[in-house]
Amino acid sequence: MGCAAAAPTLVCVKRVKQDEAEEWDETMPLPGDIIEGFAEKDGDDDDDDDDASFVAVKGRSELSSQLGKMVQKVETIWVKVRRGDRTHKLRVRVVVDKSYILHKKYTIRAARDDRHIAVLGDLTLEKCTTLQEMSRRIVNVAFRGFNRKEVKYDWKRKVDTYLPDQASTVVASILFMPFQGEYYIEATISRCMAWFSAAVSSGVPLVFVNIQTEQIVTSEKTNQNGKEISRGGKQQNTSTSVELVQGIRLWFLPGVEQVLLEMIPEPGETRFGLDIKRTDEGFICVGEVTKGSVADRAGLQQLLDEANLTKHLLVISRLEGKSVMPSTVGSAGFIHCCDHDEIKDALASAMEGLDIIQLHIMAWPNQTRPKTPQAIAPATLRPPKPPL
Repeated sequence: MGCAAAAPTLVCVKRVKQDEAEEWDETMPLPGDIIEGFAEKDGDDDDDDDDASFVAVKGRSELSSQLGKMVQKVETIWVKVRRGDRTHKLRVRVVVDKSYILHKKYTIRAARDDRHIAVLGDLTLEKCTTLQEMSRRIVNVAFRGFNRKEVKYDWKRKVDTYLPDQASTVVASILFMPFQGEYYIEATISRCMAWFSAAVSSGVPLVFVNIQTEQIVTSEKTNQNGKEISRGGKQQNTSTSVELVQGIRLWFLPGVEQVLLEMIPEPGETRFGLDIKRTDEGFICVGEVTKGSVADRAGLQQLLDEANLTKHLLVISRLEGKSVMPSTVGSAGFIHCCDHDEIKDALASAMEGLDIIQLHIMAWPNQTRPKTPQAIAPATLRPPKPPL
């Protein structure tokens, strides 16, 4: 008596490597999806006139081979899947299937979620239908809410309107690394807040925004005896130890806003006329302005006088659009900040060429604007102008 013929199989999504089922939606490959074809097209996924561009899928191995060829040419592709009696076109990315070690295989993942990777297989129609029913129950439960869709956004117009000074990022941050041998985040948080409080107490007009933990990968090279190798060392037989540590990132506003000023030198002048210094917390501030100098004409003397009256420091946040604020506190306790001698050299070089210098000043509450044509509008979020 002969054996019964094996049931025909279809290329199907067996499962997905995304445990958060509540984050699934119908734009993603879902368990039970029968993959009928694929294409490179980049068009409206509801356009049925483009069906001819889809290449039919015959088996999982052949599909994997085709995906491997396409990933070298395009970042995203479209797949046509059947769910019940309807077909859908999904935009997906091609990725390596890491469950295969000896031979490289390819699969697909959701275009907007790196975690949502499909595991493909050759399954019977009955098995595909069972999986589709399971997926349908998951994506249709109450917590799914309304479907999501992509909408265009005029980023250039919005940035030009609401962030007119694009050299100012509005917010800034500094990363605090844990000290060597520290394993409790509370110690790093304490140093972070002590630094912030000290900066504000000294007169730097910072505004607290938020703090967050941040994972940092650190590495250290050692020789066979376990001793650390210096960067210039040529010791052989070294090993590298990698460690994941928890840092703290402090977000702050560099002043209630950043005022942009221009220093415009005139022929015959040899100095901009400002002396700068660095605070203990790593900020660059103006210490003195020469009367009648380029800096004075730009309004720095007026701002410095007001800063002294209000117990603030006149802090420079950016020079020529580049940040001069401290960026990191290392595990040895050193603050990584801008070298104020390098700033002096940059100013001297600009003066030699009579180049205009732009700088941003951290503003404090109720600060007056310099009464000079060289002062530019503050760099801050602002509403658009009303229509005429």
